[in-house]
Amino acid sequence: MSDPTANVMDGSAWRNFCRALEAAGDIILTPEVAANPLDRAEGFRYLTRLLRIALEMNLEWADPDFPGFYQASHSTAKIGADNPDNHYLNATVSPTRRYRITGVLGTCPILTFGSKANRYASDGTMASTGEIALAEMKLGVGGRFEIVVSRERPVDAANWLPMEADTSFIVVRQTFRDRANETPHRMSIAAIDGPPTPAPLDAQFLQAALVRTTGFVSGTARTFLQWAERFRIEQMNRLATIDQSMFIRAGGDPMIHYLHGYWRLAPDEALVIDARIPDCITWNFQLDNYWMESLDYRFARIHVNDYTATPNDDGTVRVVVAARDPGFGNWINTCGHSHGTMLWRWTGAKEHPVPTARVIKLGQEA
Repeated sequence: MSDPTANVMDGSAWRNFCRALEAAGDIILTPEVAANPLDRAEGFRYLTRLLRIALEMNLEWADPDFPGFYQASHSTAKIGADNPDNHYLNATVSPTRRYRITGVLGTCPILTFGSKANRYASDGTMASTGEIALAEMKLGVGGRFEIVVSRERPVDAANWLPMEADTSFIVVRQTFRDRANETPHRMSIAAIDGPPTPAPLDAQFLQAALVRTTGFVSGTARTFLQWAERFRIEQMNRLATIDQSMFIRAGGDPMIHYLHGYWRLAPDEALVIDARIPDCITWNFQLDNYWMESLDYRFARIHVNDYTATPNDDGTVRVVVAARDPGFGNWINTCGHSHGTMLWRWTGAKEHPVPTARVIKLGQEA
């Protein structure tokens, strides 16, 4: 790449950014199955959401000497079957530094920290380089906690999150069962051995950030398009166990067993899913669009978990995906969609039963 200062001064860095972003739109135009107004509109909105995430990640919070937690996935910015029960936090780090995470526990029942090697822009992976969960952590008075993040384990660290040579990211997952009545954990992160003040923005940093941003947008969109197509071809109207390493490589939580699938329904059809519930910390099911974004859980019931579901008398659970309430089971609203992806999670489960799924006509009692 030519001189960054010259590229910023003459505007070519910005023009190259815009061209790369324009080219990412071709990813949305590729799948014939998504060639309808709703899928196309959601697809291009998806790119704008990925762009917002990528700018936060690569420009605003990209300095590993001065990290901060930000949300890279939430109700209006979504990646790879984002969990509606989760509050996600992310922070940019460098393996050449040491960090301290400090916080105070709320009442959210599940809390995990993972260090990651973020390779979405190159090969679509986010490899785990370290994990620590609430159950493993030593706590102080009033639920206060401290975690040291580093390559080498400090002798005096009560809690340690390892990094490796290519660690670039920390992902924090807080998983709610009853979000309306549970409180999130509060935390912050700081470099232990960084400089006292950040350097002024320079042309090299800006140009590299713009390149990383468009790489993230196109790489992420392409990765989950490939996933959706695989599920569509192999797992139509069913949930199935796939090699879990595929999901862990993309940043999944090792505590979770993922059952992905694809759904397609006519307006007068319903997908009936029956599940035996194993011994687990929690479970949930969610409905997604073609781009693997959870449907809009702010305004419709598009997911269910162990707390919100109404079980059958025998302890099993029936979930019904349909355009309207069928009058039985736990109804999941398709929100005007005719197809998309779906996901069932077993969290902390000792076994991983595969739910059964079948299509029926609405009005037909399953």
